[in-house]
Amino acid sequence: MLHSKKLLRTLASSSTTQRLLVTSSAGHTGRLRHFADSATAGAVAADQELQQNVPHAQTSEGWLWVDSVFPVRLGRWDLRPYIGYTFEEGLLERLRILLSKVNTHDFQVVSLEPHSKDGGVFVKFKYSAEDTDTALPTILENLRENVHSHGGVPSWVGLSTGEVWLVKGSPWKEDLNRYATAIVKVSFDGPDVPEEQLYDLLRPYGKIGDITPPSPAPAGTLRSATVSFRSLRAATTARNAIHSARVPLSSSGQSLTTLRTSYQQPIAAHAIRDYVTSHPKLFLPVLFFLIGTVTYAIFDPIRVLMVEGKMEDWFDYKKFTVYKWLRANTVERFSFSGHTEEPSLASQGVWKERQEAEDSLQKYLTDLPSTICFVHGPQGSGKSRMLNGILKESGRKAMIIDVGVLSKASSDMTLVSGLASQTGYWPIFSFLNSINNIIDLASVGVIGQKAGLSSSLNDQLKQILDVVGRGLSRVNTSHHTQQERQSQQAELKQNRSKENAIIREKIEKGLWHDGRIDAICGNGIMSELGMGIERFTESDADPRPPTDLPGVISEKGERPSESREDRQAEEAKQKQQRAENLHSVESMPVVIIKGFDSKGGGSRKAELLDVLSQWAASLAEGQVAHIIVVSDNRENVKRLAKALPSKPLTQISLSDADNASAMSFVKQKLHESGVDVKFSQQQLAYIDRLGGRASDLESLIHKVRSGLTVEEAVDDLVIRGVSELRKNAFGDDIEDAKSLPWTREQAWILMKQLSKQPQISYHEVLMDFPFKGDETPLRSMEHAELISIGTVNGRPSTIRPGKPVYKYVFERLVHDTTFQATQDIAFNEKVIASAEATVRACEDELLTLKDVDAGTASWWGSKRAVEMRANHLLRKMRTAQEKVETLERQNATLKKVLAKSKA
Repeated sequence: MLHSKKLLRTLASSSTTQRLLVTSSAGHTGRLRHFADSATAGAVAADQELQQNVPHAQTSEGWLWVDSVFPVRLGRWDLRPYIGYTFEEGLLERLRILLSKVNTHDFQVVSLEPHSKDGGVFVKFKYSAEDTDTALPTILENLRENVHSHGGVPSWVGLSTGEVWLVKGSPWKEDLNRYATAIVKVSFDGPDVPEEQLYDLLRPYGKIGDITPPSPAPAGTLRSATVSFRSLRAATTARNAIHSARVPLSSSGQSLTTLRTSYQQPIAAHAIRDYVTSHPKLFLPVLFFLIGTVTYAIFDPIRVLMVEGKMEDWFDYKKFTVYKWLRANTVERFSFSGHTEEPSLASQGVWKERQEAEDSLQKYLTDLPSTICFVHGPQGSGKSRMLNGILKESGRKAMIIDVGVLSKASSDMTLVSGLASQTGYWPIFSFLNSINNIIDLASVGVIGQKAGLSSSLNDQLKQILDVVGRGLSRVNTSHHTQQERQSQQAELKQNRSKENAIIREKIEKGLWHDGRIDAICGNGIMSELGMGIERFTESDADPRPPTDLPGVISEKGERPSESREDRQAEEAKQKQQRAENLHSVESMPVVIIKGFDSKGGGSRKAELLDVLSQWAASLAEGQVAHIIVVSDNRENVKRLAKALPSKPLTQISLSDADNASAMSFVKQKLHESGVDVKFSQQQLAYIDRLGGRASDLESLIHKVRSGLTVEEAVDDLVIRGVSELRKNAFGDDIEDAKSLPWTREQAWILMKQLSKQPQISYHEVLMDFPFKGDETPLRSMEHAELISIGTVNGRPSTIRPGKPVYKYVFERLVHDTTFQATQDIAFNEKVIASAEATVRACEDELLTLKDVDAGTASWWGSKRAVEMRANHLLRKMRTAQEKVETLERQNATLKKVLAKSKA
């Protein structure tokens, strides 16, 4: 006990004998506010050196630390100190008034310097006392009594939890990025302070959890002990109260150690890290599984909601009522164009041949979806226009997936992002797949196997479409629930109407009694209205006046048959049920997959088409939505049929418009652009060359608007078609032709025949040279839109040019003498080679027959059989030889043509 008192007396003496300056130097960058009497502060500042060991009362200075005035800043992200700044001036003024009420030993407040980073205030004071050892504890005790009696230390939150402490060292008001923690590092500038003495020194500021003794330190570095407090307030108080305090290590006080305090960031235990590094094969898969599970649990419901919002137009501002009202009362009202859409001159004619296709599509959309609707037709045949018109007329909402746009993606990430954008799938983190690939590569080196984070393009597309399917299912369910609610409301309204009709009928008969009247008139044995409590019957009814209305009473004097009324009610109920079912089907979402074409795009596009086919089949089988797939080629239906093998697809074919409709279309477009042209018979004939292909008609209209005549515009289209056809059908050179799925001879024979007649027989071409029963080249040319194959009862029947204008393109190619001679020579060479092979085969067989005849000459009937077979071979040889001779003469003539063209 005596040792502790002497220690406290030495600390107080050392704190009061230090030389302290009152200054606002540039080294202190914190916000400081001083509240003191100017005359007194000046006198204190002038007195640079305090006197000691004087028997009379002397004036000394000291420091106090007041905690919990401001919030303790925990890091850069902590915004609470900014709130404390707003109350700083008022808090400091209240604290100065509160401390100035103590006059023990002439106690006077010199200045208040806030240290908001640690949440407290340094208070500089002066006092007069003969014995400083007893004066400081007395002043501190009186200050605490006064503060507690007046409600405690003022605080920024209004809770008086602070306390006043005596600073045993010197204040260090730093503004470094060292934020307060519950761990204080105490460095010893001198010999080490024993753990017991350090505990006695720091325990008054708060409970201590642990003290870590000093460890060996490098040369030139102070040894230090770590003190872990239970609370942050105790750590901040201890750090500011004992910094630079000089602690005696012996009773004589000759050996002193100066304490340097700082905060130390807590170091987490390494148990988890050690476990992870020791068991990566077990921990990493579990960690990745948990991350994936949490991610799906959080983001998948959001994505489903976003898909539903896209279908319901929740985020389309053009659908908002406010936007519609503003547009109707601003833009549309003050529009001076005065343009009203005139009825199209071609609208009735262009689409008259589409009526059957529209009826088929309407029938599909008004029935429960059990299969996929496949709409195919050449480019410019009006597929998109027909779909848009039907959807606009029915008011159906559709999700459109454009495969053509997605196939232009330069990478898998772009493709996934594009599909997510078209379907409303959000949020999407496509860039994470690249990071996951890197993690997988790293995990192979760490645990010897992939972590499984990265996913293929197929898996990513399936994941997106699976979420989109759930969103469409929610849309379907919500529409169905809404329809049921409307039906229940309509039925309730009808029942109320019937009840009201019955009540009116009873009132007319005098059978109705409103029980609410009993509350006024009473319901005893006989009420004031003359009604008893017994129920009314038909005998109590008032006599109804006779009526002559027809149909009320039959000729036999009987009432209408109740069975007839029941039958009518049943029919009305069935009719209403059918209408509800139809409305429920029509409210289902529609999914349109445009540009479903496997041409171009490589393996990435093929993978996308396979995933879309499987997804569309699953939606159709689950009756989630109506699926409409739009393609330019009928051959693409095979991919869908493979995904949905159990049910036939609904196929709708569109062809080009007829000549009359095409003419009306051209006139209408030119009329809209302000070009009034009266076509001559020759010009009409030129326009007929383009047929009804809308894309070619649009090109014609554009060229006529540019100033070309109809003849020049059509000739330009034909010439352009010739150039395209030479490249696409025959290749630029021999090497390029080898990459085509057909030979030049096959393309040439088709063009030569189609230049002479509008269509040719499919099977006749298939069985003849150079196809010889191989359908693959024909299907490939149809896929490339060089030809068009017509069907009858689902089987191929005829072959026509891929475009109406191709007939004249074929004619132009055939009439090119040089090109014709080149292709005919190449074709004849192939035929000659085939005929000569036939001749050689016949010769070999005839030699074999000679041996057979010699060996079987004695057999009955063998000579006749050998003669018949030999005669057949001879005739076949003669035919082949004649063909060779004829073609050789043709080649000679064609070579002369080539020689003239070169000259």
